[in-house]
Amino acid sequence: MKRNAGHDYTLRSLQSILGVSRRVLSGLIDAGFVQPMRGKRNELRFTFQDVVLLRTAFQLQSSKIPSRKILRALGKLKAELPAELPLSGIRITAVGDAIAVRTGDDQWDATSGQHFLDFEVAPVKGDVAFLDATPRTLKSRTQQADEWVALAEQLTSTDVLGAEQAYRKALTLSPDPHYLAYINLGVLLCEAETRCEDALSVFDQALQNFPNDALLHFNRAVVLEELKRYDAATAAYEKSLALDETHADAHFNLARLSEIRGDKQGLLRHLNAYRRLGG
Repeated sequence: MKRNAGHDYTLRSLQSILGVSRRVLSGLIDAGFVQPMRGKRNELRFTFQDVVLLRTAFQLQSSKIPSRKILRALGKLKAELPAELPLSGIRITAVGDAIAVRTGDDQWDATSGQHFLDFEVAPVKGDVAFLDATPRTLKSRTQQADEWVALAEQLTSTDVLGAEQAYRKALTLSPDPHYLAYINLGVLLCEAETRCEDALSVFDQALQNFPNDALLHFNRAVVLEELKRYDAATAAYEKSLALDETHADAHFNLARLSEIRGDKQGLLRHLNAYRRLGG
């Protein structure tokens, strides 16, 4: 998904995207590295180009490059940057005050030597996500998958669709079934309420790879309960308890399901077990 070109980013969203403090961002802006616009409420608004320029300025400044050289380098970078993030993403490398920009198979101002600036701007559901990186060719697929999971965890509270895509990217990249990506993606989709069927599909896939994981069976039971498939949910909770008899929440949820089904004996049995386990 492509963004409409424009001043789509606020100062707060830049803090989240770049992972730097408001003070640092204000210093970069005051130094003239970007010229943001003012929004309807007089708030600062930034373009995609501004986001990349600020990240680059921060990296170069951290490497003790003089401001005049940074400004010259950013002038070259800005001239080469597209107005919006392409689906292929962007890779930026730099040596001295020369900057190489790569998008897809195209590259401008290619340089060689010791790279001190190396990051990727990845497309995640139309948002901007940075991946500080060793050159990708030197990274294993497992490392790449772990990076996407870490990115997804960062996006969960601000961009659910972006987090979903990042988890799915991790599952695609990982040479082995990625347990954390499966379980987090399933929970993310279940919390969306309207995505419970998708969550169930994720947990079903995960259980093909981790059939004896009690937490996966428990989470699958929660989804089935949300879908009002009470018999299937009961069976899934019982499977979870068969694998981990100390799971108090499974007993509590089974007590609730027993009450729904009019099973007073089951209600008391599971409530007592829940209490014994300190619930």
